[in-house]
Amino acid sequence: MDCSEQTKDKEDGADCKPWYKKGLQFECQQCGKCCRGEPGVVWVNDKEIKDISRFLGITQEMFAKKYLRNVYGRISLVEYGNGDCVMYNNGCVIYEVRPCQCRTFPFWSSNIKEKNEWEKLKGQCAGIDKGRLHNLKTIRKNLIMYENRFAG
Repeated sequence: MDCSEQTKDKEDGADCKPWYKKGLQFECQQCGKCCRGEPGVVWVNDKEIKDISRFLGITQEMFAKKYLRNVYGRISLVEYGNGDCVMYNNGCVIYEVRPCQCRTFPFWSSNIKEKNEWEKLKGQCAGIDKGRLHNLKTIRKNLIMYENRFAG
């Protein structure tokens, strides 16, 4: 049973304890691997577009023309032909206002649903199992933020 967002097992009322119940270690190593190399999408919502535009000192219209694209009917940051995020230049140029997708990494349901997914992520992200121990409450908070980033 995946209990990433649940606190009780409905059948017996016992606390639902995911495999990461004691927390997970993660600290960004600022290597940029998650921002470079492989093609992907960084979804953005209206609030993020507004915040990033303001941070960059440009209008939302200019930001949209220069840095956004439509992918399957949703809005994503542009990436270069080599897979690098348009906002990466020896580091994230919008780090302070980076999208929720970036802020909540690696605590996405796809990465923590099963322990083997977390283990696989070690090969892609140098920060996995290093640094700060994030408790279950923090992990769940990140999961909920990530899953609800386009709600209302």
